[in-house]
Amino acid sequence: MKALFIGFGNVGRTIAKILSTEKDLFPGMSRLAGLMPIGIITRSRGSVVDPCGIDFSLALENFGREGSFSEGIPGFTRISGEEASSVLDYDVLVELSTLSIENEGEPATTHIRNALAGGRHAVSANKGPVSFSYRELSELAIKAGKKFLFETTVMDGAPVLNLCRSCLEGCTIGSVDGIFNSTTNYILTRMEEGADFDDAVREAQVAGVAEADPRNDIDGWDAAAKVSVLANVVLGGNITPLDVERKGISGVSRREVERASLSGRKLKLVCRAWKEGGKVFGKVGVEEIPRDHPFSLVSGGGAVIRIHTDLMGPVLVTQEKPGLYDTAYGVLNDLLSLSVSSP
Repeated sequence: MKALFIGFGNVGRTIAKILSTEKDLFPGMSRLAGLMPIGIITRSRGSVVDPCGIDFSLALENFGREGSFSEGIPGFTRISGEEASSVLDYDVLVELSTLSIENEGEPATTHIRNALAGGRHAVSANKGPVSFSYRELSELAIKAGKKFLFETTVMDGAPVLNLCRSCLEGCTIGSVDGIFNSTTNYILTRMEEGADFDDAVREAQVAGVAEADPRNDIDGWDAAAKVSVLANVVLGGNITPLDVERKGISGVSRREVERASLSGRKLKLVCRAWKEGGKVFGKVGVEEIPRDHPFSLVSGGGAVIRIHTDLMGPVLVTQEKPGLYDTAYGVLNDLLSLSVSSP
């Protein structure tokens, strides 16, 4: 498979390491030995394109020297993601750019739209296109006879969407809930341990759990996007993050955390999506959870989802201390499914 990568941040570079310099550590990835990256496109850090294939290890070396691709290296170009996804020759788009709430999933949605319209598969770690344009993009994929896959958009590499679509076949899912944002869970856990809000945020940034600009997490937008993904993909809805009732953790004080703790409870940013009266709804908000509740057992950067069905359930999937390799695995799992199921 010829692959076009848009985005080469932490997740993209981790994928590159797994498939090149660290390939001997992960023998299960040998099935992707035929994956040939023909382009690595970034928005502001340069890009490289080579129709004959890019050596991931060299790309990592070149990027690592300056934190960008610089002029003078083989294949250097300043092509945009929109142009690359339209004109380059590739079999699968791997969309790894960052979530944009303010632009309602763009430009990632355009990248994926271009790929599918051109008869290519699309794999995305960016939840924006799924949360804002799932119905359009899934219909495009069906029309093209191609796959649009995005397992890593909800809980890193945990097989949440695959579980719902494949392993729970025949069940009707009525609702899902859980803790989907690891940054806020880390911050609230540290506040339980005595840290102030601002200190907890800085610690999360140092630990690599929070972005330099953590507002999407703290204000609940990342969680709302994940709720939209589940609402649309699992429950058959058609909502966006803007439709999700949302309140983040920015107003939570250490006193509130302490008060909940004294009453035998914990504060958690809980995400919910459910069907009611033929409609699908979503909500994100801070809730007091009893200490014996399974959500209370998820600490630090962990995550959990609970799936309520008519025949099975509730089914819980928990994730402890997810990191970059977990997120990278979700993308790689999607690529593995393409390597065995598609021409």
